[in-house]
Amino acid sequence: MVDYTEPLPAATNRRLRVAQGLVLLFHFTGFVGLAFSNNPDFYLRFTPLTLGLTALLLLWFQPGRNASFWGFCLTVALLGFGAEFVGVNTGRFFGHYTYGDTLGFKLFDSQPFKGVPPMIALNWVVTTYLCGMLVRYLPLGELPRILLAAALMVGFDACMEPVAGHFDFWHWSANVIPFQNFRDWFIFACILQMLFNRTTFPKRNPLVPLVYITQLLFFFLLGAL
Repeated sequence: MVDYTEPLPAATNRRLRVAQGLVLLFHFTGFVGLAFSNNPDFYLRFTPLTLGLTALLLLWFQPGRNASFWGFCLTVALLGFGAEFVGVNTGRFFGHYTYGDTLGFKLFDSQPFKGVPPMIALNWVVTTYLCGMLVRYLPLGELPRILLAAALMVGFDACMEPVAGHFDFWHWSANVIPFQNFRDWFIFACILQMLFNRTTFPKRNPLVPLVYITQLLFFFLLGAL
C-alpha cells in the first residue's frame, strides 16, 4: 500500500486543482449536454476528445513514466483491442455486439470483419489504471487487490451499459446485455490487474480518485434519467 496521506508539494497541489477542475468541467458539460440539450449529437462528437484529454491529465500526474509503465500501457491497449475485435466478430468474448459511431473511427471495418474503434483500447488502459490505483489505498495482499480492482472495473462497465446503446457507443444483439459480458469483463479484468500489479512503475496518482468517481457518476446519472 502507498502512503497517500503524505502531503503533496505546493506546486503539485496547484496543478492538481487545475486538473481536477478540468475533469469536472469536461464531464459536467457533457452530462448537461447529453441529458438536457436538444442536440446531444453535438456533445457526443467530443467523447473521444474527452477520453483522450482525461488520459493526458492522468499521465501528467504519473511519476516515473519508465519503460515498464509504457510497456504496461501498450500491452493493455493491445489486449483490450484484441479482445474487443474477437468479441464483435465472434461473440466469444462479452457476447454479440457491434460498435456505433460515438467512439470515433473503427479499424478493420470492412467485410468480412466488424470494426473496433482504437479509443476502446485507450478506455481499457484508463479503466485498468484507475481501478488498480484505487485499491492501493487499502492494505491488501495481491490476490484480494486483483479481485477488488476487477470488481471495480465491472462496476464501472455496469454503469456504462444502460447508456451505451442509447448514445451509440455500442449495441447488443436484441438490445439485451448478456450475463456473459459481465463474466468475461471480470475474468479479463483480473488478467489486466495481475499485469498492473506485477509491472514495476510507481503506483501513485493523486488525480485517480476524482476521475474514477466523476466518470462513474457521469454514466450512473445518465442511466438513471
